[in-house]
Amino acid sequence: MKHLLFYTFFLISIISANAQELNCRVNINRSQVQGTNEDIFRSLRQDIYEFMNNRKWTNNVFANNERIECQIQLNITKFNGIDKFTANLSVQSSRTIYGTNYKSIVLNYKEKNDFEFTYAEGQPLEFNENTHISNLTSVLAFYAYIIIGLDYDTYGMLSGTEYFQKARTIMNNAQGEPDGNWKAFSSGDNNRYYLIENIVSNTNSGLRKFYYRYHRLGLDVMQEKLEEGRNEIANSFQLIKSVYNRKPNSNFLKIVLQTKMKEIVKIFSEAPMQEKKRVYNILKEVDPTNKDVDKIIETRN
Repeated sequence: MKHLLFYTFFLISIISANAQELNCRVNINRSQVQGTNEDIFRSLRQDIYEFMNNRKWTNNVFANNERIECQIQLNITKFNGIDKFTANLSVQSSRTIYGTNYKSIVLNYKEKNDFEFTYAEGQPLEFNENTHISNLTSVLAFYAYIIIGLDYDTYGMLSGTEYFQKARTIMNNAQGEPDGNWKAFSSGDNNRYYLIENIVSNTNSGLRKFYYRYHRLGLDVMQEKLEEGRNEIANSFQLIKSVYNRKPNSNFLKIVLQTKMKEIVKIFSEAPMQEKKRVYNILKEVDPTNKDVDKIIETRN
């Protein structure tokens, strides 16, 4: 019995030590495509799920409870009935705040333009970091590294750099793909090309530093030291302002504000009015059309 218990514990330890980085939910919406075989969509969802969750994306060890919570939504808009798909994609990720069950949204992003990909039921999803093999796997891997990079940035100052560089490599390798989301000037500034270029830009480095101070020095502290953590978050908005002053039309800035604004309102709902005003004045300057900003000052404690 002792040997059995030891063996069980050993197996659990091995499984835990080799847990992958992502805990990714996958949703496929095919409501715009009628009268087709549902099996291929179930197969597509399962293959994407396994691709995201069973692949080792880093050299680091993640315990099961450390896996990054994320979600990919594919809305299928066209399907030729065999293997060619057109879809739009949205991606979200979150991380658990220290000492709580609360999950803070880190990324909430939707591609503006559809993209095309080929998928054949029963064929494995192949990916090579240094070679573009298929548009589907390149898109999935690109966002896997974006998710991981942003998560690392929330735990250590600019700690996600390695993974953003991997995402950038995928983008560069995909330049021969007809998908305009990989290219500059081909589908507006809300695409994969500009997303990664904005993230790695020195001009926007303040946003990545903001993510660290906001999450690790702010939210993670608030459970035990509410005022100290909240004050750190309030101070971190100076980094937002510095990026705005240098590049007011930064697409990454828009994404960060869109992702975090509702949470910011909740954080400062019970803050002293002086602190509310300090936060409000900065955010009203950098995001003047966002009505949620006004809720910061409207809430009464």
